[in-house]
Parts: sequence; structure tokens; C-alpha cells
Amino acid sequence: MREIIIVDDLSPEPGAMVQALYSRDPRSVKQHLIQVREKGAEKFMSSYYVGYGHKSIGDCGTTSIFVENVSMLVAKAVQDWPLYNGQEASTRYLDMAAQEVMDPIGTPASKEIQDEWMKFYRRALEALVPVLKERFPIEPGQKETVYEKAIKARAFDIARGFLPAGVTTYAAWHTNLRQAYDHLKEMRHHPLNEVREVAAMILDELKKKYSSSFSHKEYPTEEAYLDESIKEFAYWDDAEAVKNFSYDASLLDVKGLEKHAKLLASRPAKAELHQRMRQYGLITFRFPLDFGSYRDLQRHRSCIQEMPLLSTRHGFYSWYLEQLPNGLRSEAEALIAAQAKRIAGLPCSDEMRQYYVAMGFTVAVQISCPLPAAVYTAELRSSDTVHPTLRIQAQRMGDAIKEAIPGIAMHHDISPGTWNIKRGNHDIVRKE
Repeated sequence: MREIIIVDDLSPEPGAMVQALYSRDPRSVKQHLIQVREKGAEKFMSSYYVGYGHKSIGDCGTTSIFVENVSMLVAKAVQDWPLYNGQEASTRYLDMAAQEVMDPIGTPASKEIQDEWMKFYRRALEALVPVLKERFPIEPGQKETVYEKAIKARAFDIARGFLPAGVTTYAAWHTNLRQAYDHLKEMRHHPLNEVREVAAMILDELKKKYSSSFSHKEYPTEEAYLDESIKEFAYWDDAEAVKNFSYDASLLDVKGLEKHAKLLASRPAKAELHQRMRQYGLITFRFPLDFGSYRDLQRHRSCIQEMPLLSTRHGFYSWYLEQLPNGLRSEAEALIAAQAKRIAGLPCSDEMRQYYVAMGFTVAVQISCPLPAAVYTAELRSSDTVHPTLRIQAQRMGDAIKEAIPGIAMHHDISPGTWNIKRGNHDIVRKE
């Protein structure tokens, strides 16, 4: 008799166990649950998971990992994984002034750089709120509490450009047991010592909690290969990519897509393209963006993204300066010039130097997307509540897709948009 049974009260290893038993014992999960309780998770997992021949059982158990008080660079490394799920503290909604700032070099010169950035961040927030209220006065009928939140959010949008990447944050990572190990295996070879340390800490905690699922052997040849791979792919930079927006559709089978012309042309707003359209290849976009907004773009894991190297060599993204009142803008420009010289003088690698670079500096972005992902990203990130620096590039992505695929229906928001009080509603609050 057909039956649907939902089981969501098991911890990860027993949860993986009852699913795995289907492949060896085709009886009802009700019987398998009895077997789980009789055998215990540890005995089963040590017998089947690690020596199973492939990793599919580890896909069936999930866990949530909370990584706290780590730099923005570590958060990005944790999130740099195709199957990442999770959340991070938002610099667009939170005051980061009280956060600890990582200073891995630990010299008076390096501390001065971090202190100067944070000092200006606080000053900018204080100055921006009254300026923004003059620029965007409350309108009749608008709730004052929502308006106040929207003003603060706009101030955070601007001031966050002056936060150094060494400022600490909080990131949550919900993953299955297999993906956790596979990603941590790479993170152990990351060029940043903090990333390697965090990877080791996470792995230690997972071993304590799920010893049967994290008893993998390590092989020197594999470790050496991973080390070489990370050296090539950890960070990317390209002087051409920061010059202007460009796209390449040469790897997209536009001719093949013609058989789906009706579906492409008739797609309504909010509907997503069928995932099978991924088979028609990739469209690649390259453009300049500030590191702060890149952090939002990185969340689109259905796309292949290079991790940009954060540096001062491509200049400070002009939007942040344009939002400041004149006097404060002059101070910011002087600070940026002075800080760039200080950062250049630090005795460290370019990778380490990232801790001291503010997130308003420009990075080179390269993002390669299957068509469904490209359309989704362009439409979602062109919304008028998205950070303005990312929004304009998403609009260009949408225009590029239309140009590359004649007849496709695109619903990206091309309105100019400068202010939206809806930001004040984008909150998580306790019910009264």
C-alpha cells in the first residue's frame, strides 16, 4: 500500500542511516527506525559509511555549523562552495562599529590602518543619517519606524565601503556531512592561515559530534594535489575585467535554444526557466564591482565564480564617495590615498594584505552562468532594494542576455531607482 512517511526528528547520522538502509534492506522505514534504535548510529556508520565505496550516505545527513567572530575573508572562504547554504551577518543592516577587527600582522603600522578605517566608518554613519533624512524626507502615510530603519539601512549601505575586510562577522553553514568534509578538505590548504585554522576547528568539532562520519584517511598524494589546486584557484584578478562590463556567450548554444523559443518568450515574471536549459552551456560576465557588493553576488552558487583578490590597485568604487556630503567626501578621499600607501608598505603577501583593504575598493568579477542561473541572478539582483553598485551590473546582465538570445522574455528591473523605503521592512523582529 502506498504510504508517505515524514521523519524529521533524527540527528544527522541516524537520519542518514535510515535512508541508507533502503539500498541494503528494502523494507519500510518504520522497520528501519527500529533497527536504528537497536543498533545505534555509531556502529552502523562505522560499518557502512566510510567503507561504503562512495559518499552518498553522507549526503543524507545534514548539520548546521555556526562560525563566529571570523574575518570577512573567512566567511567568503566558507561560502565559496557550489552547495553552500547559510546566512551571514549583513553589513547592509547592522552597525559593525563594535566588531573586533582582525590584525594578523600585529604591528603598530597595521593596527593604525584598521583603526583609521573603523574611525571613519563610525564618523560616516553619524554624519550620514541626518544628511539622508534631508535627501529622502519622510512622505505622508509612511510609518516612522519603517522610515527610520530604511534611513539607517541606506547609511549602512554607504558606510560599509570603509569597513576593512578584517572586520569580524558571523556565518552559518547548513550542509550535509559529505559536503562538509569535501569543502573542509580544500579549506585546509587555503593561503590564509585564519582560513586553515577555522577549517581545522570545524573539522575537530565535527569529529567529536559525528566520529563515524569523519574518520576519513588522508593520502599524501591527494593532499599535495589539493595544495596545488588551491594555489591556482584561491584568488583571481584581472586588470581587463575592471575596465568595463562585458559578456561572452560563445559557450552558449543559442541555436539549440531555438527549439524552446516559445518557453523563452512566454515566461512570466517570477517564473524560473526549466533547469534542463542548463545543458545549453554558459554565458560569462566580467565587470568591476566593489568587494562589499561582490559578497552579495557570491551567494548565487548556481553560477561559477572566481574569488576576486581584494586590493587597492583598481581604485575605490566611486559610488561610495558620491553618496558622502562634500566635506566628508574630501576627508574620505584623503584617507583612501593615505591608507593605500600604508597598505602597500605592509611586509606581507597580497593575500594577507586583504585584511587591511576596505570593502569599497574595486575587484574584478568573473561569473559564468548556465542560462537559468543567469536569468535568475539578473532579475533578482536588479530589484530596487538591492545595493545600487550590484544592481546596475545586474541590469547590464539582463540586457546582455536579451542581446545574446533574441526573443527571450526578461523581467529585470531597469528603473533608475535611488531610494526605497521597503528596505525598512526587510527585518526579523520579535512578535509583540
